[in-house]
Amino acid sequence: MELINQHSKKIMEGCKERARDAGLRFDEQTLEYVVTNRDMLELSPKVMIPTLYDYWVHDVEVLKEKGKYELYPGNPYETVINTRPAISFYNDNNPDWLNVMIFYHVLGHIDFFQNNLFFRHTWDYDLAGQALADKRLIARLRSEKGRWVDYVIEFTRGIDNLVGYYNTLAVVERNKAKRESRRFNYFFDVFLQQVRKVTPTEYMEEVERYNDFQNKFESRGEAHFFAEVAKQYPEFEGAYRSYRQKGERPKMDLIEFLIAHSPFLNKTENLWMKSVLQVVRSTSVYFQPQIRSKIMNEGWASYWHETLFLQDERINGHEVDFARIHANVTSMPRVGLNPYALGLRLFQSIEQFENKGHYSLEFERLKSTTQRQNFDQHQKTGRDLIFDVRENYNDFNFINEFVDQDFIDQHQLFVTDRRLDEERMVWQYYVKSRSSEDYRAMLMASLYHPPTIEIDDRSTGSDLSLSHVFEGKPLVRDFISNTLLGIEYLWGAPVVLETHEPAPNSSLPAESRGHDAEGKPKPIQWNKVIYRMENRQLSRTLV
Repeated sequence: MELINQHSKKIMEGCKERARDAGLRFDEQTLEYVVTNRDMLELSPKVMIPTLYDYWVHDVEVLKEKGKYELYPGNPYETVINTRPAISFYNDNNPDWLNVMIFYHVLGHIDFFQNNLFFRHTWDYDLAGQALADKRLIARLRSEKGRWVDYVIEFTRGIDNLVGYYNTLAVVERNKAKRESRRFNYFFDVFLQQVRKVTPTEYMEEVERYNDFQNKFESRGEAHFFAEVAKQYPEFEGAYRSYRQKGERPKMDLIEFLIAHSPFLNKTENLWMKSVLQVVRSTSVYFQPQIRSKIMNEGWASYWHETLFLQDERINGHEVDFARIHANVTSMPRVGLNPYALGLRLFQSIEQFENKGHYSLEFERLKSTTQRQNFDQHQKTGRDLIFDVRENYNDFNFINEFVDQDFIDQHQLFVTDRRLDEERMVWQYYVKSRSSEDYRAMLMASLYHPPTIEIDDRSTGSDLSLSHVFEGKPLVRDFISNTLLGIEYLWGAPVVLETHEPAPNSSLPAESRGHDAEGKPKPIQWNKVIYRMENRQLSRTLV
């Protein structure tokens, strides 16, 4: 692995100028490395972070990927990681014309990393430097504690999907909004939403009222606003004082709770384990936004490598090569999901629909298909809208708002299902639905959505009580035993988990559960289940 040569670096700097002229924003400094396919295989398990701490699972993944590569050799073009400065890796056999296209793709990723608000907790963070410090810490602890370090890593990684990612974003936001008073934050974030439980309309009315006072009285606007609040909500000041007395402590995730309150970890001889837990947690929190914005991130990069490369004179003579590679990357599969393809088409459709004025009340009122197809207000705000989407959305918002029936019809998308052909003993795929609701539901089901586990705050010296906030999806039963085993070790006492699982007959397919009086499949029945891990023995009780 080595830095790209000056010839390629000059090409990259030229691509940066054109990307900035198109509206992309990113730091001036970037690092580009040339790597072999073998390098790619060895770096991939470490999420392309060369300085990430060593762990035996990484070695297993390298061996597995090498075996795959021998059977099905591939040629990854690039990988980029969200560091300061941004680091990207390029295959050593990419020709210059291909690197131009790839550089535009990478710059799209860097722009997304450095401007999307779901990444804001990473903007001032040197991941590569911190990872190197973590790696040295783990290596030193291994020399002192031996295999116990890997046990702690293993047990902590079993719950690293439960980290308080949104709480971290909230802390960053609070630190950046010091100009706002604590009373202001409490009123809008806690009092209105949790105490009064106002409707969204009432909430927005309060926001508008606050803004009116600010415009009218300027620096004294907030004082006048809260004078009116005291009249409208007499209980506010008492509730606020009580809230301040209790403290404004952010809610802890499971790893943070273990670090703070575990009787086992707080023993003098086990304090070193807390450092390992913190390394695993901080690494997980750093990569959470990438998991939650895969479709948007890849779609944004694909949009810009297509847009900018088609305008670049260096495509001349390579149009067919570009078309072939671009089609391989962004083709929409009939079965399955390609985040590059879906994200690209969504950004293109959003820009096109906004330019035509489709996101307007006038368009929504149209009932005729012909009128909707011919509706065009010739606006020029499409590019502005996609930049706004890039900044403020993640995959869930992106899909929920913009995968509508017009988008489905435009790209002739559908949901597939399969059935067994018993005569030929093969699966037959068929079109199940062309509805935007069904397609959106299929996409939502594919998104990253870790379970929410609440902690009983009274668990400070006895059993650790955990409660799974049930959302209609059961926990993966095969993972419960090992996960609770690890938590029991880190807590040093029995662990109790409350969750829900489908009743025996409910686990059958819909067509096999029977039907109700209206002929619809009977709904799934859920049972409350209590798991208890004590002395490495798991018990299960049906409530």
